[in-house]
Amino acid sequence: MIKFLNLLSLYILPLIIVFILIYALAKKTPAYESFVDGAKDGFSIAIKIIPYLIAIMVCTALLRASGAIDIVQNLLKPVLDFLKIPVETTLIMLTRSLSGSATLGVLGDIINQTGVNSYATKLAAVIAGSSETTFYVASVYFGSVGIKKFKHALLAGILADIVGIFAAIFVCSWFFL
Repeated sequence: MIKFLNLLSLYILPLIIVFILIYALAKKTPAYESFVDGAKDGFSIAIKIIPYLIAIMVCTALLRASGAIDIVQNLLKPVLDFLKIPVETTLIMLTRSLSGSATLGVLGDIINQTGVNSYATKLAAVIAGSSETTFYVASVYFGSVGIKKFKHALLAGILADIVGIFAAIFVCSWFFL
């Protein structure tokens, strides 16, 4: 089974491309022209979302540089110690909803500080995988199509992030402690 999955993973992307090209030929659709039109649309959307991306990146950098994260970690330390949650994971819990790249940077910092086999690293990795970049998704995708009222979607996304973080803590404590 593993050999089959390895073989499939090698050939799945080329097979999809070949299938799309054969399908386009069968439907007599100009595949290359359609691809170029899609690329043009993608470029125009990228231009629209740049301000939103910059805003998210600046906010994340400000939180780190201002020391606000250290203050939050110090305030939450007694509660986190009681719940057996490593204080190092506080930053990943806070940045995950903001930025995926910031989260990966924080995860790298946690790995460097605590080691690859530490509980903090395992918990941080599971948190990163079980939550979404809610503010990024909301600002970029809703902003690119001009949706101004996304309060309810944002609240649902934040709630899902919180549930994902608690689920990650529960699962990691069950498996690794």
